[in-house]
Amino acid sequence: MRIHHLNCISSCPLGGKLMDGRTPTILQRGELCCHCLLIETEQGLVLVDTGFGLEDVHHPRTRLSHFFLALLSPDFREEMTALRQIQRLGFKAADVRHIVLTHLDFDHAGGLDDFPHAIVHMMQQERDDAMAQTTWLDRQRFRPQQWSSWNRWRVYRAGSTDRWFGFECVRELTGLPPEILLVPLPGHTFGHAGVAVRTSDRWLLQAGDAYFYHREMSATDPWCTPGLRLYQTLMEKDRGARLANQERLRRLRHVHGGELELVCSHDPIEFERMTGQSIRVPFAADVPARHHHAGVGAGAHAH
Repeated sequence: MRIHHLNCISSCPLGGKLMDGRTPTILQRGELCCHCLLIETEQGLVLVDTGFGLEDVHHPRTRLSHFFLALLSPDFREEMTALRQIQRLGFKAADVRHIVLTHLDFDHAGGLDDFPHAIVHMMQQERDDAMAQTTWLDRQRFRPQQWSSWNRWRVYRAGSTDRWFGFECVRELTGLPPEILLVPLPGHTFGHAGVAVRTSDRWLLQAGDAYFYHREMSATDPWCTPGLRLYQTLMEKDRGARLANQERLRRLRHVHGGELELVCSHDPIEFERMTGQSIRVPFAADVPARHHHAGVGAGAHAH
């Protein structure tokens, strides 16, 4: 399998340096990526999260909440959508056969409509809670306007006895190779999950919003920017579970760092270190990847 790393539209939150840790001042807006994976498999293309989609770019006020539009001010550039970047690679929308979601927040599921042939995989708890629209915040973060794909959703129950490095996992995702797993990591949402992908020489875990800043995964001195600490608290559905899973991920990285690579969805520093390319530019096939796993094809943002 070959893995490409895509930034599918950055968010630009209020607070600048308090959020991303690198914007010069707190008076400027910060910049957070939306780190998605594109996986080439024998079963076709698999997309892990979608970022924002074309309809979000063209009609943001009818699809997204005014609250999050004001808070995050996404950088709505059509060339940064997953669809347009996939087309730059020479593929078509129909080539994306499967989408695996960490969760259904608006900035992770906005591109579902762009891939009408894809089966969408997620945890059952995530689907049920998102559809329930129980609280005001649920109605802002979970946007049914983005869900024309609902009849192609495949959901999976938590509670499996199967394990991946000690974590519960779902190994048999319908139509997908066994090298792609869902790893429940509840807290940010009740049905939040990471997505583990086996490459030729190691595992890659896309941990979604289980953490937001690379230094949170330090085994000796975990730290997060003040703005992102506040944002994670605002968005959490289960604080105890979220913090416990962050600690488990720290231990995982500390003990098994030679066997796996860990990434989250929104840290621009982590994304740029991995890909060797700015989050501000779309996929460019002529830029060599910083990390290359043996037996997997080379290319920009590729494992």
